[in-house]
Formats: sequence, C-alpha cells, structure tokens
Amino acid sequence: MDAMAWVWIVIGIVVVVALVLGAMAARRRKEELHHKHVAEQRQQAGEMRRKAENIELDAREREANATKARADAEQAQVDAERMRQEAEKRQSEAESLRGESAERLRRADSLDPDVDTRNRQDRVRDDGHGHVEQGVPDRGDDRSHVEHGVPDRGPGDRGPGDRDAADRDANERRRNDEGRR
Repeated sequence: MDAMAWVWIVIGIVVVVALVLGAMAARRRKEELHHKHVAEQRQQAGEMRRKAENIELDAREREANATKARADAEQAQVDAERMRQEAEKRQSEAESLRGESAERLRRADSLDPDVDTRNRQDRVRDDGHGHVEQGVPDRGDDRSHVEHGVPDRGPGDRGPGDRDAADRDANERRRNDEGRR
C-alpha cells in the first residue's frame, strides 16, 4: 500500500470520527434542549396549577358567600314573616281596643243624663284612615254626637262619672301595655 492509500484511510477515519463526534454533540445538544424544554413545561404546569388552585379557592369563597347570602335572605324572610304576624296581632289588638272603647263610650253615654240616646243609631263609621268607630250616635242630635271617640261637650260640661271612667280607662290601658311588654 502506498502512502497515498494510507492518507486516504486516515482521512476516512478522521471523517468518520468527526461525524460520530458531531452526531454525539448534536444528540447531547438535543437532549439538553429537550431537558430545558421539559423544565420550562414543568414550570408552566406548576404556575397553571397554582392559578387553578387560586381559582378554586375563589370559587369556594364565592360559593360560601352565595350560601351566606341565601341564608341571610331566608332569615330576612323569616324576620319579615314574624314582623307581619306581629303587625297583624297589633292590628287585631288595636281593633279590639277600638271596639272596647266604643262599647265603653256607648255605656258612658247611656249613663250620662246629658246625652240623649233615644235618637241614637248604632252603626259603624269608617273615617277613611283605618279608624273605625262603632256606636256612633245620630248626627241630628248636636249634644250627643261623637267626633273621633270624644263626646261633643263644651268646657266644664262634664257629666257625672266621666272623670272616673276616664281614669279607669287610662289605668286599664297602662296595665294592658305593661302586660304586653
């Protein structure tokens, strides 16, 4: 073999070694890039998980707030129903007191010698403001008409027993008010 053949063999071996080393370097570079890319993906995945956890926490918080708002609304409905029942009870009590007051007034008028009850027409009168008067005497008798539950009398024109009846009524109302508290 001549020297030229050996040169070509050495050149071939150097080229093969260079190709092998180049392929190995390329593969190593590719693996490094792959590892770098995988690390970036892991980091992105971690960030996405943290964001998802934050979103989940926000969703739970909003759900808890919605549940609380629902509970508050239900409590408000319960409170409103209680208040409505209390208002109905007080309205009923007021109507009962009005009826009792009208009955006492009728009895007082029947006892009062200054009140003419012969022309009396027992009837119910509504003044249009939710106040109902029972036993309103006939308006034709100027001395005995009642305006909003007060006999029409001049100053000092009291009948016997009016002051005692008024005192008894006031005392009874106070006792009833104290009993309700």
